[in-house]
Amino acid sequence: MFRSLRIFNYRIWFIGALVSNIGTWMQRTAQDWLVYDILTDQDATAMGIVMALQLGPQLLLAPWSGLIADTYNRRKVLLLTQVSMGALGLALGLLVLSGHAELWHVYAFALALGVVSAVDGPARQAFVSEVVSERDLPNAVALNSASFNGARMVGPAVAGLLTVAVGPGLVFVLNAVTFGAMVIALLKMRAGELRVLPKSPPGKGRIRAGLAYVRHRPDLIMVMLAIFIVGTFGMNFAIYIAAMARTEFGRDAGIFGLLNSVMAIGSVAGALLSARRDRPRLRFVFGASGAFGLACILSAAAPTLTLFALSLIPVGLFALTLMTSANAYVQTTTAQVMRGRVMALYFAIFMGGTPLGAPVVGWVSDSFGPRWSLGVAAASGLLAAAIGFVWAWRSYGMRFHYDRSLPRRLSMTTDSPEKLQDPDGA
Repeated sequence: MFRSLRIFNYRIWFIGALVSNIGTWMQRTAQDWLVYDILTDQDATAMGIVMALQLGPQLLLAPWSGLIADTYNRRKVLLLTQVSMGALGLALGLLVLSGHAELWHVYAFALALGVVSAVDGPARQAFVSEVVSERDLPNAVALNSASFNGARMVGPAVAGLLTVAVGPGLVFVLNAVTFGAMVIALLKMRAGELRVLPKSPPGKGRIRAGLAYVRHRPDLIMVMLAIFIVGTFGMNFAIYIAAMARTEFGRDAGIFGLLNSVMAIGSVAGALLSARRDRPRLRFVFGASGAFGLACILSAAAPTLTLFALSLIPVGLFALTLMTSANAYVQTTTAQVMRGRVMALYFAIFMGGTPLGAPVVGWVSDSFGPRWSLGVAAASGLLAAAIGFVWAWRSYGMRFHYDRSLPRRLSMTTDSPEKLQDPDGA
């Protein structure tokens, strides 16, 4: 489960990322509460706009950010983006502490952070393949998710307490400090132990080449479609949890942070279970989508705060199983020279869908209640699963039948024996 940690470079990368991720979750929690309950009167639509501004650049800048990741030294790119994100967090924190912060200020900083994150994401994802071998890449991707969501167990709870005690401004400043851990990790890496991977050669048409590569991979298209549906309408957790905590149950920022941490328990479990698998498979992507939808139904129907909190554990587990399986599948089945561009497109579809979905989900919450917004999340997961399984059924000619030699077991066959050898594991 933890085999990638044997590698020195990955080990310090993991530690630096864990510290930085704790700060990131602290800022996310404080920013959400700042918008929802301090700068507005419990306006979920405003939260949706902030998410849209922060994630929208990932969609618009994907072709260029992916090309940057495939062309330039990824380690140097990450140093630049990490310093920039730390500076933005510090500036917002000082503005809030001065008492002059307004809603449009948060909008502006969200957009600026989104632009930097659009460049950071593909480079960070592709850089992992330089730190570990191809064999250990799925494990490293899963451990990255475990780090991100392990931080989610700590960051929101700490941010909730600090927001109640001293306000969100100090939380933003602390987040800026945590980016230093990632910068130190990047500087301390042993350059001679990093893998030298092929880079995209100079010339015209490189962005079109990346798009053409994906267009001729129907399996990648279906994974990205599932991620788009669930990412757009299903994974707006800040909106769901803030609205349920404040509007439905009448609680404060401390409970909001605690609920985020509870969901992270399931997220970490999902990431660690993924780390045990030798290779990602399509059935985990589509199966986790359906399970996520069912978990959201249970969460929407929870009658008390305690049951709602407990229901968030399976929501986090299946959400992370979906994200980790999809991420690892796309990375490990993509040609190395195309990896940056394909991952940029993947994150553009995953994160970039939020500008479309977050305001819609916020409007549903404001108009019909927080429980109905969770119903939107449930529908997205079930729809993604249905589309994925129908495609797999038709593409691979699968059908179910009863095998008398294996009582009480259901086996699958295919019309063509050659299709059983398909490497994607569908």
